[in-house]
Amino acid sequence: MPDDAVPDAAPDAAPDAAPDPVPDPVPDAAPDPVPAVGVGPWDGPWPDDPRYDPELLAEGDRRNVTDRYRYWTVEAIVADLDTRRHPFHVAIENWAHDLNIGSVVRTANAFNTAGVHVVGRRRWNRRGAMVTDRYLHVTHHPDARALAAWAATAGPGGSRLPVVGIDNVPGSVPIEGYELPRACVLLFGQESTGLTAEAQAACDVVLHITQYGSTRSINAGAAAAIAMHAWAVRHAG
Repeated sequence: MPDDAVPDAAPDAAPDAAPDPVPDPVPDAAPDPVPAVGVGPWDGPWPDDPRYDPELLAEGDRRNVTDRYRYWTVEAIVADLDTRRHPFHVAIENWAHDLNIGSVVRTANAFNTAGVHVVGRRRWNRRGAMVTDRYLHVTHHPDARALAAWAATAGPGGSRLPVVGIDNVPGSVPIEGYELPRACVLLFGQESTGLTAEAQAACDVVLHITQYGSTRSINAGAAAAIAMHAWAVRHAG
């Protein structure tokens, strides 16, 4: 037999087995329906209460509000919140149209602050606030000196409100363990540059949040949430 000849297969060799049939694909299970936010139209006789919004009663209330305020008008909610506002204010420098401002405002609503103050540019990106600014008192100040002038007589009985800056600048003090004043203004800077020199000069003290990783700063929205929570742990318990 030539060297390049291929021998015949052995007579008793079995042919290659047919491949296992590929099973039909199992259809994906139907996704769980996304639960509806809020409540539907009012069921039963409408309440005789001026706090309720007839349009919400008729169409349902899908807003991101607590159950306490279902079907209430915005004005009624604000009036009720005003009876129990916490005595600290939140101020944010606004020079670069920082998207974090909306996040700070939303957190300020969660902690029911006495007011929010936008320092610098009057216009700010409200998308991150998720319309929570409607339930807050938002004031504009052209610069940090104007904020400080307002704070000079804005405390209880016309007293001065201390301005507490939050930034990790040289000379700042750890917020952990610091006795935050009950009535005060928490002042935050921009994400990239922090508090301006003018803002730092307007502060009674500048506090920083102790960090343990490699980055030099915390997201401005996250830092504001930490600072407000530190105030609440001290005074709102």
